[in-house]
Amino acid sequence: MKLLSRWFRHASTSPSWVEPAALATRLEQDDAPLILDVRGYDEFTGPLGHIGQATNIPLTELPAHLPDLARENRPVVVVCKTDRRSSMAAQQLQKAGLSDVSVLRGGMERWRVLYFAAN
Repeated sequence: MKLLSRWFRHASTSPSWVEPAALATRLEQDDAPLILDVRGYDEFTGPLGHIGQATNIPLTELPAHLPDLARENRPVVVVCKTDRRSSMAAQQLQKAGLSDVSVLRGGMERWRVLYFAAN
């Protein structure tokens, strides 16, 4: 039984993934998720830009903001340049008690491909 409970506890900390096109659709809805960009400030304002509705909290500063983010009680999509840092951030958010956490697959690099393809 202990083995099963450990396995399920570990499985619950694996974030879900969202494709850029699916996120673009979700952002047009009334109940849009919180977009949490965990890149540094220089990256957030840099050449790749950022998603318009995004909140920028660099990964190194995330632990200090976990209690506030957990209180928001809304879906969160985590974004970085690719998806490595956002995967780590998503796990931290889930460990802090957030249950609806997703990672933008491919990060801003894939988001920009979608954005430029649409415009």
